[in-house]
Amino acid sequence: MSSQADRVIPVLVSIPNRKSVAPAILFSHGLGGSREAASYLREHWTARGYITIFLQHPGSDSSLWLNVSRLQAGRQLRNAASRENLELRVTDVTDVLDILSKWNSTPAHPLFGRIDIERVGLSGHSFGARTTQIVIGQKDWLVPDKKDSRIKAAVLFSPSSPRLGSVETAFGSIDIPCLLLTGTRDVVAIGSQTAESRLAVFAALQPGGTYQLVLHKATHSAFTDGVAGRDSPRNLNHHRAIKAITTAFWDAHLQDNARAKGWLNTNEVRNVLEEKDDWQAK
Repeated sequence: MSSQADRVIPVLVSIPNRKSVAPAILFSHGLGGSREAASYLREHWTARGYITIFLQHPGSDSSLWLNVSRLQAGRQLRNAASRENLELRVTDVTDVLDILSKWNSTPAHPLFGRIDIERVGLSGHSFGARTTQIVIGQKDWLVPDKKDSRIKAAVLFSPSSPRLGSVETAFGSIDIPCLLLTGTRDVVAIGSQTAESRLAVFAALQPGGTYQLVLHKATHSAFTDGVAGRDSPRNLNHHRAIKAITTAFWDAHLQDNARAKGWLNTNEVRNVLEEKDDWQAK
């Protein structure tokens, strides 16, 4: 897929096994990831009836660490976590939205008439969550306003508080439903985010269709396909809970499913959680 600036954006598109029109979900990977990232989410969301479009962002993708030394990979990853790449990522999302609209209206294209273009969600992990935050209206001193009103709901894995300014100013004007997912051990070597700073985003968002899941002992990699560290074996219930809750969120806020919306706002959610996991809705 090529953008207006001839920037090639690899995408992985998955289509549910039905012929009717379907809502779409875009996904933005974390630093050093690819369009193959979080395949467990892509497979599950597609099976539940969503067209999924997983983006790959040149300049902050897996090319940073493939076939290079560990030292060089670390240096390149740190350098790539930049304002310039964040702006490019945001433009990638808006460009892909433009191209999806074109595909949806082109009779010869396989996606002709398949996408419910009025029901599009955006999700991302880590740097992809930062990308999502800007697209849905976060105010950031370092990045121009790039809000895209075509996004109707958002799921943020490992969200980030702003580096400058107050979190209330940054997130207070976001006006679409949001689901935030993090963990009590959600930290990463690159950047200044802590497990505590990630929680500040939920507190700053407006009430009404706003949710947060904090998984007990979940690390930054808990939301990916990768294995956890040797000292922290993966908790298999984490992905079970993530799939159930994110799908219910999309059903509630992209398909206006009253049953899903009711489930998210009751203690029934706890049926897929463990005792020390924390769930909040406002």
